[in-house]
Amino acid sequence: MTSQRQFPDACLSTIASVVIVFVIVLASGAQVMSGRQQLPTGQDKTTQRSDHDSILNSRDQGEEELRKGTALTQRGSFSEAIPHLLAARGRASNEYAANFNLALCYIGTSQFKEAIGILNGLRSSGYNNVDVENLFAQGYIGNSQPPEALASLRKAAALSPQNEKLYSFVADACMDHKDYSLGLEVIGIGLQNLPQSPRLHYERAMFLTQLDRFDQAKQDFEIAAKLPAGSEIGYLAAAHEDLLEGNTSEAVRIAREGITRGYENHALLTVLAEALIRSGVSPGQPDFVEAQTVLEKAVTEHPNDPASQISLGSLYLMAGRLEEAIAHLEKANQFDPDDPSVYAKLAKAYQRHGDTQRAQDALAVLQKLNREQADRISSAPGDRKVGYASLGVEGEAAVQH
Repeated sequence: MTSQRQFPDACLSTIASVVIVFVIVLASGAQVMSGRQQLPTGQDKTTQRSDHDSILNSRDQGEEELRKGTALTQRGSFSEAIPHLLAARGRASNEYAANFNLALCYIGTSQFKEAIGILNGLRSSGYNNVDVENLFAQGYIGNSQPPEALASLRKAAALSPQNEKLYSFVADACMDHKDYSLGLEVIGIGLQNLPQSPRLHYERAMFLTQLDRFDQAKQDFEIAAKLPAGSEIGYLAAAHEDLLEGNTSEAVRIAREGITRGYENHALLTVLAEALIRSGVSPGQPDFVEAQTVLEKAVTEHPNDPASQISLGSLYLMAGRLEEAIAHLEKANQFDPDDPSVYAKLAKAYQRHGDTQRAQDALAVLQKLNREQADRISSAPGDRKVGYASLGVEGEAAVQH
């Protein structure tokens, strides 16, 4: 995922703050009686100084809250950032930064209605830029409003048609919310403007794979691998295609070559580890140690990816490190509670750990999800059927961070 997404910096203007304070002091410090200005008494002067100091302190606190909130947002610590950004609103000089980052954090914590409300305020204030429309699209996807999401994406694309990350971020939101047909529409808009984008071809391949259209996906995997050959996304696409085809030895070779070239993207690390696991590694073998090492690195690099958390939990389970296995599987479950695969592994880990009740609870959820998925597959149109082959690895983060 892991190029960092850009935020509006908290560009705090001291001059603007001083001007605002000065105007407030002038307005509150003058009293007119009988058409003549009354000079303030000593008590009035004390009150003025107190009000002035209070305003300055409030501004200083607002700037500090914005600074802290922005720093936490840039690290992806969205929940921790929210209280600081709320405290900064109406007190910091850069109101846009406070509101934009707050909306972003709400999206990052799945509070989509709150995010949309903040973004509507920004739009009504004249901020109709590509970043706002990008967040709007992600928020609408999370709030199950596909038409509005596409409308915001098209507005953003009209403002910045060559912005590859725009399409990728919105597509990631579609992947996160398992709306694969909408994801294909998003990527289609992107490829109209960037037909030679390897990343967009790779992401389209992933959506097609999820829809069990692997024959079509292969074409996009191959395009992504060649545009240009030897690139980071090229290695990821080629290795992922071989993994999905069951050619684990070739997937391992390609992923290792890419990592040796310095492409230690968490997605490529996870593909390598998954290929090693599927090849039948056992605890104590060099390949097992390699898989564990790269997964630990992937989880450190991008802890919010459920795929790498599940893979690492599975390895720890194989090695008998039950508490560590449960910790990583539970974390994956928090990120994607609708993924059936994690419940089977959790049930096994709980059972081996002696927690029979939690094992039964996990199996009950697994049975429920399997029934719901079977119902969806039997009743859904062809382009919304859930696929089975995808690893769930994505090329970028779903929310800007």
